[in-house]
Amino acid sequence: MRITTVFLVGLCISISACATGATGADSLSDEDIANGLKQALTQGAHAAVDKLGVMNGFLENPKVKIQLPGSLQKVEGVMRALGLSKHADSLVTTMNRAAETAAAEAKPLLVNAVQEMSVEDARGILAGGNDAATQYFRNTTSDALSQKFLPIVKNATDQAGLLKKYNEFARKGAKLGLVTEENANIENYVTQKTLDGIFLMMAEEERAIRDDPMGQGNKLLQRMFGSLK
Repeated sequence: MRITTVFLVGLCISISACATGATGADSLSDEDIANGLKQALTQGAHAAVDKLGVMNGFLENPKVKIQLPGSLQKVEGVMRALGLSKHADSLVTTMNRAAETAAAEAKPLLVNAVQEMSVEDARGILAGGNDAATQYFRNTTSDALSQKFLPIVKNATDQAGLLKKYNEFARKGAKLGLVTEENANIENYVTQKTLDGIFLMMAEEERAIRDDPMGQGNKLLQRMFGSLK
């Protein structure tokens, strides 16, 4: 990891307004801040995978449950009205099962991305909002993670028979005259939704660390985020 020292020096001579006493964030070295952010994000990645990469981790969590793509939502509504809810339910369940399977394999990929990322504005992230580190990580790694994550999702969708179910559902919509446009690529859709769920859970973990830094077992996290209290 590289940190642009000149930028950091110019960024914040003092953040005493956010710190108290000798433990203020201005007493932390750039290396401490960078390592602390990595540890917070790694902890968030572990927490996200542990919550989502299990049976019903996506399906029964309303915050991350994957619904049908917009192009098929009209189809879903009509099919439910016609008493064909089982077809819509089956597709939604299969999408979420694929996401759960993929998320379970995501931990090494996420942790490696955290370790390799470059934190150019470490102090700004430290003193930022409750999910500043996660959002920075998302903004700087999302495209690369999507490309690496797609094969995992493809494997999961193949195992779940998702593509077949999706195509069958789309054909039923076409017969009803509701599908005229080219439908979204289901594997890309599930990949993005799975990553959205992971980033959301990582943000919640970061928020918990910031809210209760002294409750963390990691002394660097206690010192670093405790300095902002």
